[in-house]
Amino acid sequence: MAKHIGKQTMVFSSPVSVLETAVTVGTKEGAGPLGKYFDQILKDNMAGQKSWEAAEIAIVKQNLQLLMKKCTAKPDYILSGDLLNQCCASTYGIRDLEIPFFGIFGACSTFGEALSLAAVLVDSGGAENVIAAASSHFCSAERQFRFPLELGNQRPPTATYTVTGDGAAMVSNADKPPYITAVTTGKIVDYGVKDSSNMGAAMAPAAADCIYAHFCDTGRHPDHYDLIITGDLGYVGKDLLLQLLDEKKLDISKQYSDCGIEMFDRETQDTHSGGSGCACSAAVFGGMLYRKLKSGALKRILFIPTGALMSTDSINEGESIAGIAHAVAIESEAVKWNI
Repeated sequence: MAKHIGKQTMVFSSPVSVLETAVTVGTKEGAGPLGKYFDQILKDNMAGQKSWEAAEIAIVKQNLQLLMKKCTAKPDYILSGDLLNQCCASTYGIRDLEIPFFGIFGACSTFGEALSLAAVLVDSGGAENVIAAASSHFCSAERQFRFPLELGNQRPPTATYTVTGDGAAMVSNADKPPYITAVTTGKIVDYGVKDSSNMGAAMAPAAADCIYAHFCDTGRHPDHYDLIITGDLGYVGKDLLLQLLDEKKLDISKQYSDCGIEMFDRETQDTHSGGSGCACSAAVFGGMLYRKLKSGALKRILFIPTGALMSTDSINEGESIAGIAHAVAIESEAVKWNI
């Protein structure tokens, strides 16, 4: 059973496995440096649909069907979320699958939240297999949170590029590596940032808070991990994160990277500060990170998807952008915690 340690962390005494993953991405993502790691690359970002929102729904359905085809384990639940109002992409992408569903929202941290809750469900005995998933679409996100694409607005250097795609993982009690060994649930942290084109600045404080809490709670040192990787802070958020952790006397620079930086080639793909969106961390994990964990190229990672908890309503009300981050420790061997 999971045990609560420190202030924000749960550790798992029974094996909680990431049994399989599936990733479907758009054309730009497929043309990037991680293209070889993705299961499916769309030839058309409309996915054969008449709107961007319908395209995201189709991507969700297609990718979850692919995961269940790759993995014979039958899911007891699906945990999924996205950026569309009331998580519409997940709702309508999943409705025909006839699988019990929890719709969740953590903005771009949603996949970390999904993995965390899936691990708790499996460890508790409440489920044998749970799908954790998250999706986003560049065009639907731009239309909802910023400007219609038809306006051709210039994007500032701090802006990130919302990833088109869906990433999904089957979390299971199958006792096969890699294992989710601990989760550190983040707190809402708000430094008063109001610029929706600079989400790295809005999310970096929450990421710093969560990462610091993880090491305080577990007593681990950054050297325990081969890789410490945030969700989508991008280049701007990465620099801010390292500065904030330096103030706390915590240095992760040797092991650190960011999914938003890994996803695109900034110079050749014109993505400014990097990638973002719910699918960013989900696709990087389900593609590159999972395959490297399975091959042994990585043995222990700390995976921290980050989210900017804004909405069209909060922006219209003049609210600042609150940040959130959730840390998930994933390792090639199950851990016996001394608790």
